[in-house]
Amino acid sequence: MTLEKRGSENAKSMGSSTTPEALVRQKALSLLARREHSTLELSRKLVAKGIEQGLAAAVVSQLHQKDLVSDARFTEGFVRWRMTNGYGPIRIRHELRERGINEDMAARYLPRDEEQWLDSIAKVKHKRFGETKPADYRDRARQMRFLMYRGFTSEQIRKVLG
Repeated sequence: MTLEKRGSENAKSMGSSTTPEALVRQKALSLLARREHSTLELSRKLVAKGIEQGLAAAVVSQLHQKDLVSDARFTEGFVRWRMTNGYGPIRIRHELRERGINEDMAARYLPRDEEQWLDSIAKVKHKRFGETKPADYRDRARQMRFLMYRGFTSEQIRKVLG
């Protein structure tokens, strides 16, 4: 069953219009009901569902004007979620860039407090490797690679590994 057919059946049962724009808006709102999306991310998902790029952009723009989609709200939640899961500033910044968030917005929501990042990296290291220091150069290199993959800076890694 196509998106248009499904949408028209849902629209009839809800008594709303069945214009293509209304169907796209309904799909976008359905995606937003699950979680926050950046404007670029939402547009990409709509286009992936077979919706014309111009129509998807127009609907996303309308939703943005009504504050139903907000890059600032998305960025704030995304940074909090990734930090909670033990990722560092480099990785978070990269993932935000992939989702269409500019560097200024990312910098606004990433913590500037180095102590917060050091606490985070210490927790990640403890969870993965325990409290003991690396036994030898090979073990130290393995821990460094893991922490770099997680997106922590070399300075932060150096401080936590000692």
